[in-house]
Amino acid sequence: MAAASNFAAPMKRLAADFETATGHRAAFSLGATGKFYAQIRNGAPFEVLLAADDETPARLEREGLAVAGSRFVYATGRLVLWSAKPGWVDDRGEVLRGGRFEHLAVASPKLAPYGAAAEQVLTRLGLRSTLQSKLVWGENIAQTYQFVHSGAAELGFVALSQVGEEGRIRSGSGWIVPAQLHRPIRQEAAALTRGRDNPAVEALLRFLRSDVARGVIRSHGYDLE
Repeated sequence: MAAASNFAAPMKRLAADFETATGHRAAFSLGATGKFYAQIRNGAPFEVLLAADDETPARLEREGLAVAGSRFVYATGRLVLWSAKPGWVDDRGEVLRGGRFEHLAVASPKLAPYGAAAEQVLTRLGLRSTLQSKLVWGENIAQTYQFVHSGAAELGFVALSQVGEEGRIRSGSGWIVPAQLHRPIRQEAAALTRGRDNPAVEALLRFLRSDVARGVIRSHGYDLE
C-alpha cells in the first residue's frame, strides 16, 4: 500500500493492530500523494492508496486505476505552523508577520496537499509574496518536518499528527491553523485495481473504518467525519 507521509505514525500502529486482528500483513510505503499518483499511473504495484487528499483517489477512479465505490475519507488533517524551539511560535501565528526568521519550510503544493493548504493560508493572510524569499520547499510533509526539526528552517507548516498528541502540541511551539483558512484536508483511502481481488485489501479498508482504528487516528491529531 501507498500511504501519505503525514500518516506515518498512525500507520505504523494501525499496521500492527491490523495484523493482530486479521492475520494479514500490510506492507506500506510513505511519500507524497502527487508522487504516488504518478507511480500508480506508471504501473507501481500498490493495491491500496491512503492519500492526503480526496482529489487523487477520485482522479484514479475516473481513470480506471481505483476500484469504483471503494473511496472513503479515513481522516481529516490539521495544519500546524511549528517550530522545534519552545516559545518561538505564538498561538495566533503572528510570528509570520514579524519576520524574525530566515526560513519557512513548506511542502511542495504540487505534490503534497498539506503544502497546498499552507500556500492557501499564506494567501489568505496576505503574506504569500512577502514571505516568498524565505520559503524552503520540501518534497513531502515528512521532509518539511525534518527541515524544521533539524533547525535548517526556524519554522514551517507541518501536519498536527507529526508534532501533536490528542490535539495538542507535544514539543517545541506551534499554532494549530484554523480550518477556515484553507480547504479541508480530506484524506481518502481507495482500493486500487491491482488489489481488486485481494481479500486482505477488503479487510484493511474495513479495519480502517473500525472503532479501534478511528481511535488511533483521532489520537494522532486528525478529525473524523
